[in-house]
Amino acid sequence: MALISDRLSRFKPSLTVKISQIAREMSLSGEDVISLSSGEPDFDTPNHIKDSAIEAIEKGFTKYTQVDGIPELKKAIANKFSSENHLNYNLKQITVGVGGKHVIYNLLMSTLNKKDEVIIPSPYWVSYPDMVGLAEGTSVIIETQMRDSFKITPKQLENNITKNTKWFILNSPGNPTGAVYEKKELYELSKVLIKHPHVQILSDDIYEHIIYDKKFYNILNVEPRLYDRTFIVNGVSKAFSMTGWRIGYGVGNEEIIKSISKIQSQSTTNPCSISQVAAKFALESEKKFLEEWISEFKKRQDFLVNFFKSIIGLKPFIPSGAFYLYVSCEGFIDKVQNNGKKIKDDMDFAEFLLYEAKVAVVPGSAFGKSPFFRISYATSLNDLSEACNRIGNALKKIK
Repeated sequence: MALISDRLSRFKPSLTVKISQIAREMSLSGEDVISLSSGEPDFDTPNHIKDSAIEAIEKGFTKYTQVDGIPELKKAIANKFSSENHLNYNLKQITVGVGGKHVIYNLLMSTLNKKDEVIIPSPYWVSYPDMVGLAEGTSVIIETQMRDSFKITPKQLENNITKNTKWFILNSPGNPTGAVYEKKELYELSKVLIKHPHVQILSDDIYEHIIYDKKFYNILNVEPRLYDRTFIVNGVSKAFSMTGWRIGYGVGNEEIIKSISKIQSQSTTNPCSISQVAAKFALESEKKFLEEWISEFKKRQDFLVNFFKSIIGLKPFIPSGAFYLYVSCEGFIDKVQNNGKKIKDDMDFAEFLLYEAKVAVVPGSAFGKSPFFRISYATSLNDLSEACNRIGNALKKIK
């Protein structure tokens, strides 16, 4: 009898987490590694949010809470959607989990059966396909192109919907590309979805507030008739630099919300009580600090775009949101390092940068699109400048 379950063969550990861990281990062993692989802002959680958590601790709010979130936080979430997104939800349509990833996991475990299909445009966030597989669903990967700004087209969507399609995942602003769907593009996709009432929409809006030259729209803002079929996931990790606080939330169909609560009751139970108070305060307080953060992100983006444009063989995609740069390294595939080793793919290229330049990036294969690599510019301009110097010098060793 095998010790490990068969289901583990259906997914693999997150490559972004793995590379970040390798970089940390190299640093602990004394090597000077610059990690550009992690998807979290380098800014600290704003003090006014931290203060609210300290106050909660001092008041003794340290016990179990309702499984899927305290009512006060749910009210703050409902108010957020009403004031910022012009979408109305009652408390029974809201769930709070241990991060946005947890909410998506609960959603897929609650709704997928064998043979159910989930349409996922690539490049995609690394965890989507593996969570689908763990829930015994089937991922239908639709490859997007840089010429289309890495966005799925209505024709691609239409051609891949079958009677088994259960979910279509829409991530805007997207990870890893930073692509943002515009209002017209969402409307064209919605016209396809309206024709197929059995298809549910998972809208991952976690980078909603980190946006540069476009306005954020949810698909419900352009087609309200999809309301009952759309589940929106968001959280406080990115916009408030609260990745370690582990609070995400989802809104949608009441029946799904009840099912998610059932799963959560037998897994994590409630999210951290203190983090829930901090998240409530974050959602209710002003976001003036975001203007400064986004301005800093844009400076870093411009610096990196200019650098990678200057390297023959690399081509960066200019993002409209999030804090990632997705760079084509096609010009270096099949070239040879000084040690005689050929760079066969973007995994080899990422390993080359890690061991030769001491810079950690994530290969595009982790996101289902090669040959690319992803850089997170959620780190200081000084570190980015040093990383670029190292990359530039290392690439001279490739012929």
